[in-house]
Amino acid sequence: MTDVKDWNKAGGEKTEAMLLTPDRERGIAVYEVCSACHLLEGWGLKDGTFPQLAGQHRNVLIKQLTDIRAKNRDNPTMYPFALDEQILAVAGYHEGEIKPAQLVADVTTYISKLPMNPDNGKGIWAEGTPEFEQGKKLYADNCTQCHGDNGEGSNEKFYPRIQGQHYAYMLRQFEWIRDGKRRNANPDMVKQIKGFSDMDMKMVINYVSRQKVPAKDLAPSTDYQNPDYD
Repeated sequence: MTDVKDWNKAGGEKTEAMLLTPDRERGIAVYEVCSACHLLEGWGLKDGTFPQLAGQHRNVLIKQLTDIRAKNRDNPTMYPFALDEQILAVAGYHEGEIKPAQLVADVTTYISKLPMNPDNGKGIWAEGTPEFEQGKKLYADNCTQCHGDNGEGSNEKFYPRIQGQHYAYMLRQFEWIRDGKRRNANPDMVKQIKGFSDMDMKMVINYVSRQKVPAKDLAPSTDYQNPDYD
């Protein structure tokens, strides 16, 4: 099993970005690079190829982006788009004119405020089925302490919001964390889920995928288009 890196050590670009005042217009400009995969709305894809980013906690987004930039999280598809020259260029800056950490602060704040997809990708077992109920129990016994009763997560503690996330994406990440393939995973989670079978994993992620997102955080319909890119 791959060693899990220090999960959340303070300092570096992550802490720097957290302390900077974000600029919305720069965030819009930088996010255009991200939208090639995550879509202009930040909704990703139901097939799990790309996660929904819209509505995710700002600190979680900062940590994951800075981990990818520092190569502490393996993401070869995203890494080229997260390099300094890419995010500087799209924001209209040259090296030395602005700190990349500022652009990280700008884009993550922008993403965190995007309305979420009202129809995220879900697992196959509906509420009331034995598999749904077992997933609910597994979640209550193993996940609520960090991710909250309804998958709301915590910005302060860097726990991702998983309500509204696509089933297929969560399933892949859960498997990688369980099997030690995601190097920046929380070591407490690695220990907590190491005994999960593949079926356990599918049932608990199915349950999470069906947790309701508060209406105030959702786009009005699946036809919604991000007005910042008209």
